[in-house]
Amino acid sequence: MLIAPSLLSCDFSRLAEEVRRIEEAGADWLHVDVMDGHFVPNLTIGPPVVAALARVAQAPLDVHVMIENPCRWVEAYAKAGANVWTFHAEAVDGLEGAREVIAACREHGIPKVGLALNPDTPLEPWEPLLDELDMVLVMSVFPGFGGQSFMAEVLDKTRRLRRIGFQGHVQMDGGLNGETLPLCAEAGADVLVSGSAIFGAPDVKQRIDEFRQLAEAAVATNPS
Repeated sequence: MLIAPSLLSCDFSRLAEEVRRIEEAGADWLHVDVMDGHFVPNLTIGPPVVAALARVAQAPLDVHVMIENPCRWVEAYAKAGANVWTFHAEAVDGLEGAREVIAACREHGIPKVGLALNPDTPLEPWEPLLDELDMVLVMSVFPGFGGQSFMAEVLDKTRRLRRIGFQGHVQMDGGLNGETLPLCAEAGADVLVSGSAIFGAPDVKQRIDEFRQLAEAAVATNPS
């Protein structure tokens, strides 16, 4: 069970310190939200900041790109040091477009490749890709802004991924807190992204420990 705090909620004026703080608190991955102002209305960071993060981070950089034309940017993020690189199904032209991105990621040596699905994007049309992916990110909010409310209806996608035998990581991102995170783990998610609920806690280590325990307890209670 991997906890991936979203750096979007950290103090960007103290980025290196925040990375060290969250790693010492027990973060497994560092979730990096990349937004281009086109695919989503918000604008965040790009390859230079990811490269700066890579120079100070010990945990894997889990880069979630909410950008148009993702294939164009694979090489830049590979060089910047992305360990996990997740692009959106909605940003490519069907299965063939997605396969181009996946192939580019493999060519440039990105260790893990993920496909993200917006809350209203069905899983079934993308199932032919599952054997080619290391992770599926089931968005539990619409991408673009932090602090949104969790959409429980997307849990059906997570359950289906496990029911049809997907063995890779299933990540959930958006509105995860002490109440919603166990629901994700019970449904089959094993990479849990949380931003404000972690960085806004008085004690981030205690919060990460709490989330891990809640997730593991949910799986133990409902092992299916």
